[in-house]
Amino acid sequence: MGDDSRGHVSRDSVTATLKALSLPDNRTGLEGTTKAHLDFLLLSLETLSDEGSEVMLAAAASLGLSGTIGDRVTLWRLRNANPLRKSSGGRKKVDVDEVRALVMVVCYLAREQHAHIRTTIERLEDCFSKEISPLKEPLIADYLDAFHTAYRERMVDGERKTNKDISERALSLLVELLYYGSRFGPMRLWTSLVTRPEMQLPDIPEDSVQENDIANNVPVEERVESPPPAAREVGANSDVSRPPNG
Repeated sequence: MGDDSRGHVSRDSVTATLKALSLPDNRTGLEGTTKAHLDFLLLSLETLSDEGSEVMLAAAASLGLSGTIGDRVTLWRLRNANPLRKSSGGRKKVDVDEVRALVMVVCYLAREQHAHIRTTIERLEDCFSKEISPLKEPLIADYLDAFHTAYRERMVDGERKTNKDISERALSLLVELLYYGSRFGPMRLWTSLVTRPEMQLPDIPEDSVQENDIANNVPVEERVESPPPAAREVGANSDVSRPPNG
């Protein structure tokens, strides 16, 4: 994504990037894994910044994508296409143009929050190097606490996942976002989505899926070849759980 000295996004750059986000020949659509992962990335951004749908809609407007993501109900429907959402009983399908728009929004927000994301990851790496729990670092603990709360409230497997599992997902998403906020972020994220294997959905009890009224459920709310050290450490660290008062 190109921008000028004031941080405004070039619409020509956005258009060119969108055209470059094409499906490989062996793909005819984008499945549940894509919808889930985009929602998880937005959840990570949301819980890191404590900002929700209005910021995401403002990003879409800055990118000239209000025709695709123009209001909170549309955004809510797109995010709830995630098959792991408790409220995914409504809309199931997201078309390719909508996925492209979500990719651009994720990368735009990741770029805006780049300094915050980098600082959080640097502190995470510092905790690992000193062999202390990341939960002793307030910036990390606050993020994990917010992510845990949102994940358990919104996802069908939220109550069955361990604290360690949720924390590892939260930290891995944060590491991804560091790179999606770079110049090549949209293409990097798109490539990750279209090459990601289809997810194995958990067995979901019927009463855990909520098909509630939309009005009551809309939320208030470059280039590196190898992953950073934090990405390699997240899965190996056994002391990343949830803050005890979370």
